[in-house]
Amino acid sequence: MKRVALLVALLLTTAVAAAGDVRIGPQGPGFYRMRVGADEVTALLDGTHPFPADELLTHVDRAKVDGLLKAEYLASPVQGSINAFLVKTADRLVLIDTGAGPLYAGDGGFLPTALLASGYRPEDVTDILLTHLHRDHVGGLIRNGTMLFPNATVHVSKADADFWLDTANERKVKDILLPMFPGAMDSLGPYLKAGRVATFQGETDVLPGFHAIPAPGHTPGHTWYLVTSGSEHLLAWGDTVHVAAVQLAEPGASIRYDVDEEAAATSRKRALDEAVAKGYWVAAAHVSFPGLGHIRRTASGYAWVPVNYTRTP
Repeated sequence: MKRVALLVALLLTTAVAAAGDVRIGPQGPGFYRMRVGADEVTALLDGTHPFPADELLTHVDRAKVDGLLKAEYLASPVQGSINAFLVKTADRLVLIDTGAGPLYAGDGGFLPTALLASGYRPEDVTDILLTHLHRDHVGGLIRNGTMLFPNATVHVSKADADFWLDTANERKVKDILLPMFPGAMDSLGPYLKAGRVATFQGETDVLPGFHAIPAPGHTPGHTWYLVTSGSEHLLAWGDTVHVAAVQLAEPGASIRYDVDEEAAATSRKRALDEAVAKGYWVAAAHVSFPGLGHIRRTASGYAWVPVNYTRTP
């Protein structure tokens, strides 16, 4: 029977090829591991999402956007990665952001598969650090309306929680941001009910080795997390950059999803300058998976230097 099944599969593959179908099958589970000091860092891919950069980027000429994308052999819409990052320390397993989960239809929701493939289970996660409460960062908190990470405490800035968990603030945002309110409420709801949400204010140590840094603009409480182990540092910068091909060359280019586009640009410039000056590893939510690398300065802007692939950490 196995030989028959194999033959059928081979015949089907041949038939598809003969018909000129050039589609590819699904990729394998997306995870990539590296070391930052004594910590193990695992990038987890929740999915990819078609991003209409030419329509959503602001404070930059559309022709410039098209040209910068073309120089990187890209065109709008760009497939943007939805990355999250797992950090294993001596006594904690910390997840930074959770992906879109069910909130982006078939474009997200693959983080649990990647997590299991990497050797961990959702119940192993002790803490979740959210950079902000947009749907593609909080949607992965739940599955079928229940907590996917039943033993985790969710940490989020009070400024972001106060904003996105209050429907009175809907009148303060553009229409494009209105879905973020129910996304945040539905995703955090089970954790709030279970008493598993902890808020913090300002720049502070959220956990040992995890330093929260306010970076407002994209959202009121948008937060970076500086992960430190020994002499090494990793800056998880959330939505500081959405389209690297454009925003590294033109840091002033913001996005319609920013609550305050000018403040977001200021935060982005600060992140880029600090990453260059201090040689930080960067964990980027929307840079092509695994979203781990460094920033270098160029004659006219900045460039992304991806992690050099290593099979064995």
